[in-house]
Amino acid sequence: MSPKSLSPTDRAPIRVAMLGCGTVGSEVARLLTEQAGELAARAGAPVELVGIAVRRPDKHPELPAELLTDDAAALVARDDVDVVVELVGGIDPVRSWLLTALNAGKSVVTANKALLAEHSAELFEAADAAGVDLYFEAAVAGAIPLLRPLRESLAGDRITRVMGIVNGTTNYILSAMDATGAGYAETLDEASRLGYAEADPTADVDGYDAASKAAILASLAFHSRVTAKDVHREGIADVTASDLAAARTLGRTVKLLAICERVTADDGAESVSARVHPVMIPRSHQLAGVGGAFNAVYVEADAAGELMFYGQGAGGAPTASAVLGDLVAVARNQVLGGRGPRESAHAALPVRPMGQTPTRYHVSLDVADRAGVLAQVAQAFAAHGVSIAAVRQRDANDTASLVVVTHLAPDAALQSTVDEIAKLDVVHEVVSVMRVEGEDA
Repeated sequence: MSPKSLSPTDRAPIRVAMLGCGTVGSEVARLLTEQAGELAARAGAPVELVGIAVRRPDKHPELPAELLTDDAAALVARDDVDVVVELVGGIDPVRSWLLTALNAGKSVVTANKALLAEHSAELFEAADAAGVDLYFEAAVAGAIPLLRPLRESLAGDRITRVMGIVNGTTNYILSAMDATGAGYAETLDEASRLGYAEADPTADVDGYDAASKAAILASLAFHSRVTAKDVHREGIADVTASDLAAARTLGRTVKLLAICERVTADDGAESVSARVHPVMIPRSHQLAGVGGAFNAVYVEADAAGELMFYGQGAGGAPTASAVLGDLVAVARNQVLGGRGPRESAHAALPVRPMGQTPTRYHVSLDVADRAGVLAQVAQAFAAHGVSIAAVRQRDANDTASLVVVTHLAPDAALQSTVDEIAKLDVVHEVVSVMRVEGEDA
């Protein structure tokens, strides 16, 4: 009987070692057991969990003791392991474990966004040299099928922009601030109490998590190597209730967005812009209605047009779904003798500095309530080559509130304009500065 004519249950199992067994790992282990028959049918062979590396095996009484070990390096090196699933996170020592696995001819499935955002080139090179797979759908946006469409379904198209909400914690906080009018600090406390924010929320609220994901998205979308260090990053700690209120008056809301785009200079040269920062977007935009801890990513491509990916961006079961999808794909490749997609970095586009990236600003000012103020402010914008799209003014006693929304201009020019305006005698305070996306206000 030829191998292709064997039923899935008659084939040798695909043996899996799992590193880490927290919220996601425990769901992966459960589903591998409960859905063993279905997974075997989809993969073409049984998928068998042969070992789990955890820091403290005694803390996992729900798992068979014979599967548990505290020696991840030894588990990865075992001869009876075909695939390594990594759910530990962080860079070291995980990087060395995965390189050991790849160099030994074992495929890898990982959810490690930080590692991929810094060392994906090294991992892909090791996978190519050994002729094995590297899959990582769960690294961005949890259960949402996003990376595979970018990597495979849209491989024949030219993607021009990827923009989205890729961090559930910050989206929950900003959505709650918008709905209740509460400030950042109290909303963060509430998010922590409800379990939407970690005990140390720095990676989320300061934008590090989103920046790692933006690097992965930009690398896939534009066939270029982009690392987390290439991504301009700002968090949400400075977003105020007043910013949300100002956005509301303009028919907008505020979201922390990862924005990756292909930028064409006047001479035709192309580059990649990758950034993470708070943005005012129209309430009519598809991303504006994404509330709570959900994620959504908006993709623009030449032939496909506008695409939207939406769903659960985190959590044990949703992320486990993405891990298992990758695991089935890897197992199927091993059964059939094929390979999944490799790294595609042929375009090798340079990363455009944030200062040269065209953006738009919403600037809120407290100014003196007297004639000529608007003219001085407008002159400062004109001196830096920044045109004004809209102006709103409100008087109160001896001061006035002035809001300026600009047209597109290099970010450095916009920042220089704001710095100059702050020094004007007629400007009491630059209350807030926020970038704007979408149609003119």
